[in-house]
Amino acid sequence: MVQIEKIWLTDTAVWIRTADGREAHENFDEYPRLKYATQTQRENYEPDAFGIHWPELDEDLSFEGFFSKRNETALYKLFIAHPELNASAVARRLGFAQSLLAQYISGTKKPSPERERLILSEIRKIGEELIAI
Repeated sequence: MVQIEKIWLTDTAVWIRTADGREAHENFDEYPRLKYATQTQRENYEPDAFGIHWPELDEDLSFEGFFSKRNETALYKLFIAHPELNASAVARRLGFAQSLLAQYISGTKKPSPERERLILSEIRKIGEELIAI
């Protein structure tokens, strides 16, 4: 697990510094919810042992993801292409921890093929429910 010493924001990114002195950042432009958020909304984050959560924006970044090569998985592409999808709500519907789904989306953890099918099936159900309205 990555031990974080400091988190700070610039106009374009969120930065972290680890206890061993490494620094990394994630650009807001890569996350539509953060990209279009106000500075006040961006500043309203909650760190935990695994990452950063923005409750108002329903966005999560895992600390490990700051140091990982971007792995554009199917889930990553889906959630980036459709920022209207609420990852926290999808995780709740599936009974998953929000941080686990965030790690699947970021590619820091790989879901089993069965679990990925389950996630995609739940997203399809959400689409069907919206169509029925």
